[in-house]
Amino acid sequence: MSQLSAWDHPEPLALASAPLPEYGSGSLADLLPTLAANMGVPGLTATIGELAPADRVCVFLVDGLGWEQVRAHRDEAPFLHSLLGSSRGGTGRPLTAGYPATTATSLASVGTGLPPGAHGLPGYTVRNPATGELMNQLRWQPWTPPRPWQPYPTVFQLAHDAGVHAAQVSSPTFAQTPLTKVALSGGTFHGRLSAEERMDLAAAQLAAADRALVYTYYAELDGAGHRYGVASDTWRGQLMYVDRLAQRLAEQLPPRSALYVTADHGMVDIPFDEEHRIDFDADWELRAGVALLGGEGRARHVYAVPGAENDVLTVWREVLGEQFWIASRDEAIAAGWFGPSVDERVYARLGDVIAAAHDDVLITASEREPKESALVGNHGSMTPAEQLVPLLEVRS
Repeated sequence: MSQLSAWDHPEPLALASAPLPEYGSGSLADLLPTLAANMGVPGLTATIGELAPADRVCVFLVDGLGWEQVRAHRDEAPFLHSLLGSSRGGTGRPLTAGYPATTATSLASVGTGLPPGAHGLPGYTVRNPATGELMNQLRWQPWTPPRPWQPYPTVFQLAHDAGVHAAQVSSPTFAQTPLTKVALSGGTFHGRLSAEERMDLAAAQLAAADRALVYTYYAELDGAGHRYGVASDTWRGQLMYVDRLAQRLAEQLPPRSALYVTADHGMVDIPFDEEHRIDFDADWELRAGVALLGGEGRARHVYAVPGAENDVLTVWREVLGEQFWIASRDEAIAAGWFGPSVDERVYARLGDVIAAAHDDVLITASEREPKESALVGNHGSMTPAEQLVPLLEVRS
């Protein structure tokens, strides 16, 4: 392995220097509870104080649309860029995704209104304590009973039970997935293949009742970023399309509506060289004492062989501590990475050692994760490019 540079960070990164998500006041987990509480749904609290009530609310979540990416692409996204000042109730401030900044975790935070330590989807892959295997929480492989894994009701379900018209408008592919069931179910699901049809139907669902909570989703911007990078023409073309979709939806809002355009995470491009991509599978030092490698390249859960936890923490901190925030499970919990608390059922899903990238680096695994190791664009950690997401607002 190439020698890591020591001049950027003379000492290992202090855990206190990690920029925590704004759980309880400005994270994705606070969004739907605030919107639903403002509609009178009982049992929920409006913790994002900047958001004014609306009778009809639509959340359009664009996978991979980070705050910094919107700011940097005025030409490709003129409509979205024009709304930057509206973000977070006119403060012009972004939300934070939550840790890790990855799709399964963020969608669960949005839908349940809970931080990762409570809803229990704290990463791309995590260990299932019942089986000892890694469980991919995006693809739900190997299959795991969904309700015991995430037992809390979604905000959509609470809204539906309170008489609010709740609806999700997305690709038919997601209609029956376990992730949808545990994170985004409640009310009615409407599957449409065309993104334009989704925008039109979302607007129609808003108009279907005096009080409505509607969610719609677009995934392809994220896919373009992963495959080609956020500096690519393909990604910029996708952003232009997203901009038109958002404007199409905004122009159809029925009266007394609010549209919020947000995202699950941002993204960073990582160069393909040994300095920026550290291959776990080719590094005997990092592998020593490790039973399972979970998470993803910029947000790793490291599961040690029993009894080797302290040794693994020491080695990872010595080798990577100048480029990653390296924490033990208990240190990460105490620091609030996963929220103010971690449920007992979630505790052992977290790595014995947790590594969150500070620099433009990845911990790849070329043999066990060949597809993930080949991605250009990546996300997961707490840097602004990954963590900050917009909350762009249009009202009718």
